Amino acid sequence: MALVVRELGMMSTTILCAVLVLILGYSKVCPLVECRRLGQDEASSQDKHEQWMSVHGRSYIDDVEKEKRSNIFADNAAYVEKFNSQQNRSFTLKTNSYADLTDNEFMNAHTGGKYRRSNRSSSSQFDSSFISDSITNVPSSIDWRQKGAVSPVREQLQCGSCWAFASAEAVESLTKIRTGKAYILSVQQLLDCATQNPNSRGCGGGNPEDAFDYLISNGGITTESNYPYKAKDGSCDRKRASQIAARISDYKYVPENNENALLKAVAKQPVTAFVNSEGKEFRLYSSGVFTGSCGTTLDHVVLIVGYGQVEDGTKYWVIKNSWGEQWGEKGYMRIQRNYGPAQGKCGIAMSASYPIA
Repeated sequence: MALVVRELGMMSTTILCAVLVLILGYSKVCPLVECRRLGQDEASSQDKHEQWMSVHGRSYIDDVEKEKRSNIFADNAAYVEKFNSQQNRSFTLKTNSYADLTDNEFMNAHTGGKYRRSNRSSSSQFDSSFISDSITNVPSSIDWRQKGAVSPVREQLQCGSCWAFASAEAVESLTKIRTGKAYILSVQQLLDCATQNPNSRGCGGGNPEDAFDYLISNGGITTESNYPYKAKDGSCDRKRASQIAARISDYKYVPENNENALLKAVAKQPVTAFVNSEGKEFRLYSSGVFTGSCGTTLDHVVLIVGYGQVEDGTKYWVIKNSWGEQWGEKGYMRIQRNYGPAQGKCGIAMSASYPIA
């Protein structure tokens, strides 16, 4: 019997079930109608994967890899379909360009935040002006995109460079707000050159504080066009890095675990923040206010570019990610604000900082 099954291994599910029915009997296998349905479901899943591959320009090295990715895609697609079918969800999911990856594969290749614990309240970078819980004289909502102070969304690809993207983009926004000049700044410069602290090592991950420290010591940062992104580690090109487009004089920490303080900071300018991004719901987020599952183990860095409130009263942050425009709301997520714990949703209030000119 085992030999028969092995020889039939390459046959379709429908034919295999039919043969097993003849050999073992109707009651021991399954009704032929169910077998046909299984075969149709299998074909449908494969068709969806083929369509997804076409949309996202995906190809695989061989049939073994393709089958593996097809199975992972099927699991993710089923999760998305079940999630979106449930009522009263504040957000939706989609099979985006990361839908053929497992959670672990995605986290290992597309995040890169390395949280550096320190006594921030005693640091010269600690901004004590935000300690008060009062949020009077702060706009009820703000969106720095609408003010032209946020650059286009980019994609970090398979490099743990989220920290460098968020840091460069924070400087872009600061420069636009203060001078009116719009630049796309070099993420690769930070990957190659901001290595003075062992906690930050290019595609191996890092944090905004190390990026800002480097920019202060270097006298600034050059443009993306002068020092283009390669999504891999390289040696610091000091000649290119010396061709300065934007400068900072210092940076500040937002008081941790304090969303009111974070609100006041974002009202002034976009702010870098660590978050926990693990799990299917964050990775496959499509639209709406994210209220889903996440923890407070900080593994990813984003740029907070605004905040607001939807009609039902749910408050949110607007975060700019570095996973491309196909992720979320054209590269952005609205994530729940002031939902309870002091750390904020996904730990967004635990470690935030911003550059100053």
